[in-house]
Amino acid sequence: MKSLELLVERIILSSRWLLVIFYVGLVLALAVYAVSFAFKFLKVAGSVFELGEAEMILAMLGLIDAALVASLIVMVMISGYENFVSRFDEAEKEGEVSFLGKLDSGSLKIKVASSIVAISSIHLLQVFLNVNQYDDGKIMWLTFMHLAFVVSALMLGFLEKLMSVTSKNDLKDKG
Repeated sequence: MKSLELLVERIILSSRWLLVIFYVGLVLALAVYAVSFAFKFLKVAGSVFELGEAEMILAMLGLIDAALVASLIVMVMISGYENFVSRFDEAEKEGEVSFLGKLDSGSLKIKVASSIVAISSIHLLQVFLNVNQYDDGKIMWLTFMHLAFVVSALMLGFLEKLMSVTSKNDLKDKG
């Protein structure tokens, strides 16, 4: 019976390597998104003298939005791999990336939520700068969705802080 238990445990632990498929897929998605970003940038650069100030601001917000989404993808890839698959031993030894191993799943959730709030903020700002193209109902729902993202991020932060305090107290009680 013990050998069956060990086999099941090995299978379960080995299954984490299936996540690599998702991370490689995210790398490919990031490459496709980089091509999309380059196209947007060239489009903006080509019409720099034709765009008005408001249009240029909207174009820049679109580029900032794309950079935030790309950063979110990288953050999820690196910390997800670090937390659930394997450590980046070589990069950590050579000092290439100082933040490796410092982002646990709780802080990853908060960073992802914060990034979503930032992306939502930029999108909402773009809507407000083009307010004449949207009806009041759509603006209201977009605002409510943004507020839901903000509240969710705040709640995640609060829960993470609460868990941190609880685990520190547990350590004190045991020590």
